[in-house]
Amino acid sequence: MNRKIVQDALILTAFTLVLGFVLGLVYGITKEPIAAADMAKAQAAYKEVFETAESFEEYAAFDKEAAASLMEENGFSDEITAVQVAKDGSGSDLGYVITVMAKDGSQANITFSVGIANDGTVNGYSITSIAETPGLGDKAKNPEFSGQFAGKQAEKFEIVKQAPASDSEIESISGATITSKAMANGVNACMAYFRNVLEGGVQ
Repeated sequence: MNRKIVQDALILTAFTLVLGFVLGLVYGITKEPIAAADMAKAQAAYKEVFETAESFEEYAAFDKEAAASLMEENGFSDEITAVQVAKDGSGSDLGYVITVMAKDGSQANITFSVGIANDGTVNGYSITSIAETPGLGDKAKNPEFSGQFAGKQAEKFEIVKQAPASDSEIESISGATITSKAMANGVNACMAYFRNVLEGGVQ
C-alpha cells in the first residue's frame, strides 16, 4: 500500500515538473512577441494623440508611487501608469502622452493615453483597454465622444447631458453616464498630473 502511494506521488511529481517545464518553455517563446505587440499597440496610441510627434521617449523622472500619492491628494481614484515625452524631428519636446487607468468604469478598468501639449491643450485620448457594454459604454472609443476633448484647455472637464455650453463641458454618451464620467475623470487626472509635475518642461 505504501509502495503504491510513493509510486503515485513520484508520478505526480514528475508530471508537475514536466508541465512546469513546458509552461516555462511556452512563456519563453511567447514573451518577446507579446511584449513587441504591446509596445506596437502603445506606440500607435501615442501617435494617435500626438500626430505631430516623430518619436516618444519615456519620461525618466516618472515615479509611480509619487503619481499615486498625487492622485490621492487631488481626489482621483485613477492610476497614472506611464508618461512619454513627445518629440519632433529635431528632438524638441512638444508635450506629453500620459497613460491612465480609470478605475470607475461601469464594467471594469479602462486604460487610455492622453496627449497634452506643452501649453496644456488636450489633443485627445486613445483607448488601449476597455470592456464597457457594447453599444453603450464602448462608444467612448468613437470620435463623436472622444473628439469633444480635443484641442481644448480646461481646468477640469465635466460631463453634461445636454449640448455643452463651454469647452469644459462634455456631452455624455447616451445611456452610458458612468463610462462618460470615467473617461472625463481619467482625462482630468492626466491634466492634474501635467499641471503638478510636467508643466514648464522636463525637469
